[in-house]
Amino acid sequence: MSNKLPNYALGQWINPSSENEIPQYDAITGELIAVAGSGGLDFGEMMAYARKVGNNKLRKMTFHERGLMIKQLALYLHAKRKDYYPLSYRTGATKIDSWIDIEGGIGNLFANASLRKKFPNQPFDVDGDYVPLSKEGSFIGHHIMVPRRGVAVHINAFNFPVWGMLEKCAVNWLAGMPAIVKAAESTSFLTQSITKDIIDSGILPEGALQLVCGTGFGIIEPLTSQDVCTFTGSAATGRLLKAHPNIINNAIPFNMEADSLNCSVLGEDATPDTEEFNLFIKEVHREMTVKCGQKCTAIRRIIVPENLVEDVQIALGKRLAKTTIGSPFEKEVRMGALVSKEQVEAVNAQVKKLMQEQEIVYGEYGKTSDAIGAKWDAGAFYHPLLFLNDAPFKKLAVHETEAFGPVSTLMPYKSMDEAIELAQMGKGSLVSSICTDNDDIAREFVIGAATHHGRVLVLNRRSAKESTGHGSPMPMLVHGGPGRAGGGEEMGGLRGVKHYLQRCAIQGTPQTITKITGVFQPGSDYVEKPVHPFRKHFEELEVGETVFTHKHTVTDADIVNFANVSGDNFYAHMDATSLEGTMFEGRVAHGYFVLAKAAGLFVDPKKGPVLLNYGLDECRFTKPVYPGMTLGVKFTVKEKLDQEKREDEPAKGIVRFLVDVYDETGETVAIATILTMVKKLKQD
Repeated sequence: MSNKLPNYALGQWINPSSENEIPQYDAITGELIAVAGSGGLDFGEMMAYARKVGNNKLRKMTFHERGLMIKQLALYLHAKRKDYYPLSYRTGATKIDSWIDIEGGIGNLFANASLRKKFPNQPFDVDGDYVPLSKEGSFIGHHIMVPRRGVAVHINAFNFPVWGMLEKCAVNWLAGMPAIVKAAESTSFLTQSITKDIIDSGILPEGALQLVCGTGFGIIEPLTSQDVCTFTGSAATGRLLKAHPNIINNAIPFNMEADSLNCSVLGEDATPDTEEFNLFIKEVHREMTVKCGQKCTAIRRIIVPENLVEDVQIALGKRLAKTTIGSPFEKEVRMGALVSKEQVEAVNAQVKKLMQEQEIVYGEYGKTSDAIGAKWDAGAFYHPLLFLNDAPFKKLAVHETEAFGPVSTLMPYKSMDEAIELAQMGKGSLVSSICTDNDDIAREFVIGAATHHGRVLVLNRRSAKESTGHGSPMPMLVHGGPGRAGGGEEMGGLRGVKHYLQRCAIQGTPQTITKITGVFQPGSDYVEKPVHPFRKHFEELEVGETVFTHKHTVTDADIVNFANVSGDNFYAHMDATSLEGTMFEGRVAHGYFVLAKAAGLFVDPKKGPVLLNYGLDECRFTKPVYPGMTLGVKFTVKEKLDQEKREDEPAKGIVRFLVDVYDETGETVAIATILTMVKKLKQD
């Protein structure tokens, strides 16, 4: 066959050999688009190349450099996004469907690029706080997280050929790992199109991305323990891959995000005269028809109070009847087609199983009709089907069978306990939702259903305007679910990035751990310099650099004056006769006076590189301060956080200072971390 779809491997585009070729057809017209295959590719060689070239380059970049690279790529693809819509339409996706896939995928790049600010400007991350391991403090522990020395292999589903690739790659690139994307055969022509633009942009380092458009048979075998494998698709296929001997024998991290029997619940308060009822009907309809129901998050089970079943059936039926089906190139079309005729057959097979136990109350199995701007028989069109299961605790096929198309089942519940139990009978789902304006009902459902779902959406009139909806995973929240949904987790902001990092516990002296992490650890050596740190630019400051300040003896007048200025007349500060039964021995100084006085001791007042006080991260008052006690401060450079230069601002960074306030016995009375914005010496 002609029109071979090239794969991208080893830094070049390679046409596949003629084995295991998969023809790709237009979901609307049935025309041949291309032929996908992976024949001739050496997956072991591709992975070795990714590890040696791509990983070596990415892991040496800092989080900030990787994030800026992803941002640049996002801007580049955003400018070209309209080029991908015509190809997306050929997968059966409407304009709205395509917007979710294309611009949603690019949005994932933007969101993950912004995460760079949550990481240090270095190639690895320091995780959590130090752990004291000895009595005298000379031996401590900590954790660091470093990029794995492998490659992320993503085995993606057909329904989101752009989003599926970008939402995963954004995370592994930020973590410092390259990727090999095994796109789904039926829609890889769209993935290939955007990959070509990514490669042509020259934004990614060599070896950061490779693409397999064909079947990918044998791609699991060359994986090593330093690699990561992710899978999106059917639960059955995912389980087979997860049980692969190489995955098991080498303990290869495997993240599975499988199609699941997601549900949506109508709260008992959401009667037909409420806004919530209308929101529910709208949301269920949307999840049945967006992407022609081909979404891993689509609503498959509609759980409603038994007295509202008929109302929901009628309202949803009316809305489904208005759904226009046809070519996405036609403006009036609201639902396109399934991705292929093979998928039509697959959906029909599952619908037949459902029909054995429950009745269709909207639609007609096997129905054909006129498609707007297209011929029904030429494409992969499918009419929406709504089932009614009147005994969902006895007729169980609905909790086992998923028709991956515009198909859903309505079922009744008598109490919230029953609704929760029905939700759980899906055996683990990516998402469930509840539509209610009663927060007590919402709380009961969420707490009860959370064990079986990766995400729970509460929808009501108060959130509807800005809610992203039941079926929209968000980059900063986890996407995945237990049980049937795969037991995996992806995205989730920082959590997602850390899936591609290796956490390592480190142990040693505080000084050694300070040197390794670049963060000052309690018990490390203090470095005294002749110049106050407020007189130095960002580059000139050294972690561990410390000022031992002058001292101040606290008086009653200090307490009274601070109370007058702050308005804080709490009894412990102002009324010595009210202290019986408290922990205080007498009038105690305000904690914020202690902190304010500390600032007065450590601040160098002259104009210099310090631009402003940026805030306070941590503060603890560890010992009461009474009149007559003498305070001093150890003021130490704890950590330096680089910042990107903006055109209208000077080049600068954030310096975290450890403020250790101690008394005349040497005991700490207050400890805090303050942040200052410090100008850089170099402004270019």
